[in-house]
Amino acid sequence: MTKFLNNKWTPWVLLALALGFPFVAGALEAQYLVRVGGVIGLFMLLGLGLNFTLGYAGLFDLGFIAFYAVGAYTTAIAMRSGIPAPVALVLSVLVCLLVRGLLGLTILRLRGDYLAVVTMGFGEIARLTINNLDALTNGPKGIQVAPWRPLNFLVADPNAQYYLMIVAAVAVGALASRRIEDSRVGRAWVAIREDEIAARLSGIPVRQYKLLAFTLSAAFAGVAGGLFALWEQFVTPESFIFWESILVVSIVVLGGMGSIAGVLVGALVLVGFPPIMQWKLSAEWINYRYLFFGLILVLVTLFRPQGILPSSRREAELTS
Repeated sequence: MTKFLNNKWTPWVLLALALGFPFVAGALEAQYLVRVGGVIGLFMLLGLGLNFTLGYAGLFDLGFIAFYAVGAYTTAIAMRSGIPAPVALVLSVLVCLLVRGLLGLTILRLRGDYLAVVTMGFGEIARLTINNLDALTNGPKGIQVAPWRPLNFLVADPNAQYYLMIVAAVAVGALASRRIEDSRVGRAWVAIREDEIAARLSGIPVRQYKLLAFTLSAAFAGVAGGLFALWEQFVTPESFIFWESILVVSIVVLGGMGSIAGVLVGALVLVGFPPIMQWKLSAEWINYRYLFFGLILVLVTLFRPQGILPSSRREAELTS
């Protein structure tokens, strides 16, 4: 498996297969799987973003879904104001970066469980604010988003169009993550995660690098939220509950913290497995999905604590 993943052609083969999937599914009349694939892609984007803080810098964030909501609502509000969809997506990223940066300035003095509790609290505050700010967000009634179909020239099915855009976003996000991981910034984040005191004594400006990781992660949430709003054509606070944050954390932990391939596999397992089983079995199966999530995480913790596809550094730490 490691040899396959390290092959320089592997990402291109996987990308080609992912891009061709909606056309194959359409020929087989399995369009439901295209929609499932799009949802998996959105959570891959969220996982890649959270991997910056949890995987690279070691910051335990339990409120990441709040920025998914900020991105979605920014796009919805911008579209309602007559702003074109591409500009609305850019605004979503910028607003997420701004809000995330301001939050990081105030809470990054905290560590460990304290940081987790504060971010969890911010996630609930964000959801309740969206739910009660009727003048701007239309409260629990949600916001209708005008349809946007930029790939009509390629494929008619809206689900396939957004699937292709999400795959492209995941590819760009994975490439950006890889470049940052191999850079001086990425190595500084890993040093902070391993030993913050040693990193500070080595001359690394710990607070600035933490803030950079915390802020940059919001760009992924902004893109994912914007694409979600345009795809669904409707956003409501109930789409951004606390358990969605737990799911994103589980994706990173299950796949392997600090591992790009691991995050993608974690999203594929935790987000893709339940709807596919529901499609093949019965609708009642979905009621037991959290039981299976818990069982999977317990087994991974006991027998593979480094995750399914960990980074080489993380695997060396836990097997030495």
